[in-house]
Amino acid sequence: MSRAVLSIGSNIGDRWEHLQSVVNDLAPHIVSLSPVYRTPPWGPVEQDDFLNAIVIVDAPRVDARGWLARGQELENAAERVREVRWGPRTLDVDVVTVQHVVSDDPVLTLPHPRAHERAFVLIPWLAADPSASLAGTPVAELVAALPADEREAVTVIEQRLELP
Repeated sequence: MSRAVLSIGSNIGDRWEHLQSVVNDLAPHIVSLSPVYRTPPWGPVEQDDFLNAIVIVDAPRVDARGWLARGQELENAAERVREVRWGPRTLDVDVVTVQHVVSDDPVLTLPHPRAHERAFVLIPWLAADPSASLAGTPVAELVAALPADEREAVTVIEQRLELP
């Protein structure tokens, strides 16, 4: 079993369609899907807000590197360009965690090294899996520990991504 938590986001182009393309591609493996959230950009680059969601997937034959490769394929299909770190992007697919995998590999560090401090990851993740934990700490506790202004800046969108 290879259950993974993927964080997806987009802030340029047809943001909704970019997120929906991930759901369409991964549909046979989706265990849970969060609502979509409007989130402010994270990092020092001035840019538009993101649309973010969490996709929890499971596929017995896909390992952690397989999920990373799949995410990069989806980013490439959305014509993602990597010019500026934390810059705007058509699609970002991050592997947040893979069940029973801990890795300090610089190509794929698991769990994602900054997931515990990012409201745009934690809040959708909690919605997709209220019993989730990250490195032994319940995600609900991690959300509660975030500054109030960061939690409040992550706002749910009523429209939902659709499984095909």
